[in-house]
Amino acid sequence: MQKQERIERDFTARDPEEQQEFLTMTWCNNCMQVDLGMVEPQEYELDGVVYIEGKCKVCGEPVTTEIAPEGDEDWPD
Repeated sequence: MQKQERIERDFTARDPEEQQEFLTMTWCNNCMQVDLGMVEPQEYELDGVVYIEGKCKVCGEPVTTEIAPEGDEDWPD
């Protein structure tokens, strides 16, 4: 199976309130803490899944959030 190419998306096209939620509700694998926030967000789609990737506000390491499809109540947390 061939990997799909990364498709860039416009994070700023999202509702400002929704943007703020994604920028604050994060998990940093380096700091091992929740809700430290992220800066420099970039949104993209890869293999049919939407991601927002940025840098942890505290340590600067990469932080990635996988976006659940709208209306998908069965999405694993």
